[in-house]
Amino acid sequence: MSIKENIEEVRRRIREAAIRSGRNPEDVTLVAVTKLHEADEMNEAIDAGVTDIAENKVQEILRKKEDVKPVRWHLIGHLQTNKVRQIIDQVVMIHSVDSVKLAKEIDKRAAQHGLVMDILIQVNIAHEDSKFGIDEDDLDRMIREIADECSNVRISGLMCIAPFEENPEDTRPCFREAKRLYDKYANGEHTDRIDFKYLSMGMTNDFEVAVEEGSNMVRVGTAIFGNRDYRSEEK
Repeated sequence: MSIKENIEEVRRRIREAAIRSGRNPEDVTLVAVTKLHEADEMNEAIDAGVTDIAENKVQEILRKKEDVKPVRWHLIGHLQTNKVRQIIDQVVMIHSVDSVKLAKEIDKRAAQHGLVMDILIQVNIAHEDSKFGIDEDDLDRMIREIADECSNVRISGLMCIAPFEENPEDTRPCFREAKRLYDKYANGEHTDRIDFKYLSMGMTNDFEVAVEEGSNMVRVGTAIFGNRDYRSEEK
C-alpha cells in the first residue's frame, strides 16, 4: 500500500481502538516516526494529513528539516545535554526527558531563545535496563524540582515505551500503569510549569492496546512507512 493508504489504515485502527474504550478518536494525536526515512516520504505523509513528525536523533532533524514541508517536529529519542542547544528552537516537544539535569539544560537554552519548551517525562514502567527513563518512584521529586527550578519548561505529560511483546496484549499492564501515573498529575495541579495534556505511548506493534488504555499520542513509524533500512542508520 502507499504511504497515504497506510496512514488511512493506521487512523482507522486508532479510531476503532478509541471507540472500543469509549473515547473520542479525535483526542488521539498520530505522530509519524520518520527515523531512517527521507524527506520525500515525509512530505508524502504530510500531504496525506500528518501534522506531527518525530525523529530519534537531533542530527536527523537538522539534516532533513529544510527539505520537509511545514509540520510539527518532535524529538522522541534520548537527548544528550550537549545537543540541546542544537534542537531547542527546532521542535515543539521533547518526549524523552529523563533527568533534572537535562531539564535544566533545556530550560537554559529555551530562555536564550525566549520560548517555553513542552517536555514529557520518560518513565521506565517496565524497569528495563536497555531503556532510558526514570523509575515511577522518582516521578514526584523530579516534577517538583523541574517546576521549581525551570521557568522556561512546561511539563506536559509522560512518555513510556512498553517492552516489545509478540502478543501486544502483553503490553497492557505497562500501559495501564502509565495511565494511572498520568491521571494522578492530569487530575492534580495545573500551573504555567505543570500542565499534563499528553500521554505518549504506543508504537506500530502495540498502539491499539495503548489507545485502549488511555494513550492520546501514538508514535507510529513502520506501519506508515514500512520497514527501515537499518544499514543506512550511521550514514
